[in-house]
Amino acid sequence: MVILELVERIGAVAEGDRVSVPVASATDRDAVAAWCERTGNTLLGTEDHTVTVLRGRPPDPLAALPADRVPGARLWLYTNFDCNLACDYCCVRSSPTTPRRALGLDRIRQLAAQAPPAGVSELLITGGEPFLLPDLGEIVAACTAALPTTLLTNGMLFRGRRLEMLRGMPPDRLALQISIDSATEDRHDLHRGRGSWAKAVHGVRTAVAEGFRVRVAATLTTNNLREEDELRAFLDGLGIPRTDQIVRPLAHQGFADDGVELTVETLVPEVTITADGAFWHPVGADNEEQLVSTEVLPLAATIERVRERFRAHHRAAEASARAFPCA
Repeated sequence: MVILELVERIGAVAEGDRVSVPVASATDRDAVAAWCERTGNTLLGTEDHTVTVLRGRPPDPLAALPADRVPGARLWLYTNFDCNLACDYCCVRSSPTTPRRALGLDRIRQLAAQAPPAGVSELLITGGEPFLLPDLGEIVAACTAALPTTLLTNGMLFRGRRLEMLRGMPPDRLALQISIDSATEDRHDLHRGRGSWAKAVHGVRTAVAEGFRVRVAATLTTNNLREEDELRAFLDGLGIPRTDQIVRPLAHQGFADDGVELTVETLVPEVTITADGAFWHPVGADNEEQLVSTEVLPLAATIERVRERFRAHHRAAEASARAFPCA
């Protein structure tokens, strides 16, 4: 009976419209799902004892994204959460007292091996501060053997055994991304700690001298919001191409008291793996609301789960802004 009612109601609406019909059991819901799959319509969801069906198939929102921004094209790996800095706006609340919560070499090796067949084209290693890990060299080796890799770091620890570790990494397969928030020492250190600017700048110069491609990322807060041109000119002087200068606003996550509000509904996802599970985006990797699953393997299934959730959010957003012509 539910299918008969659905056929009658869906036939009375236009392509792209939706109808809701009551269901009495899980058997009814399964029958609706099978009917939608067979007839080219879209099951939007079930709420209480009602199913909602869209007439036709909406365009896949993934097709509108640049290839390198399709969820799963880039895979973020949080190797750890402890850090030698305590930045006052850190999106994942890292600090010297934060528990490590290490992803672990074995799990990283599994993820790196599964990444290429799952459609991943780039791996990004972040933290916390990855250079605090004694096995970072092995982690980088596993990642770069699988795919081109970017390693995010504050660039402050390039000395002694850590400098030797850096020199053992393959510059043809690894880029470094280092954070510098200002062309002025005081403005950078205001948020990241006294002396951090000088060490970060030295880290950039060291990495460039060692032959690595270096990206520099800057977070613009209220105290440096208007200095983007000055900052870019400074980075030009360090030899960082404009294409490798990443300037972004402050995100209201983690330690930050203000900034741009970013949620699963407003963010294009970038699949992010931590010791706690798979998250929607690296900026929300310490936010339970952005947790997608505590299970991360097999990786291909996790990526598809994120993509399906993105499609569902996109459909919901489109449905809330439909045209209703009266003339």
